Amino acid sequence: MPRQLLTDFELMVMLAVLRVREHAYGVPIAREIEQTGRRSVTLAAVYLALDRLHRHGLVSWRLGDPTPERGGRAKKLFSVTPTGLRAIRRTQRAFAALWNGIPELKGTPG
Repeated sequence: MPRQLLTDFELMVMLAVLRVREHAYGVPIAREIEQTGRRSVTLAAVYLALDRLHRHGLVSWRLGDPTPERGGRAKKLFSVTPTGLRAIRRTQRAFAALWNGIPELKGTPG
């Protein structure tokens, strides 16, 4: 049976891909997780997660244009697939259901 829900880190990576849109390669994805998600990450961890998500069909990638600052190499640009969007929504619903009704978690997030 295929896995239905994303891990917390996979979810953060995929949300960061959606947030940075056409600039979704390793460095901006990691920066978005660190700045918005307030979680320290390594590029290696981001690329390992992206590779795993790609193998499961949750993200796709294409090569961008070569850039001089990368020695003429192209960036691998990622996007979330329709299957990936469904996985994000399933995971969001599962977390929301678990959070709902817990008195200790009511009020503003800390």
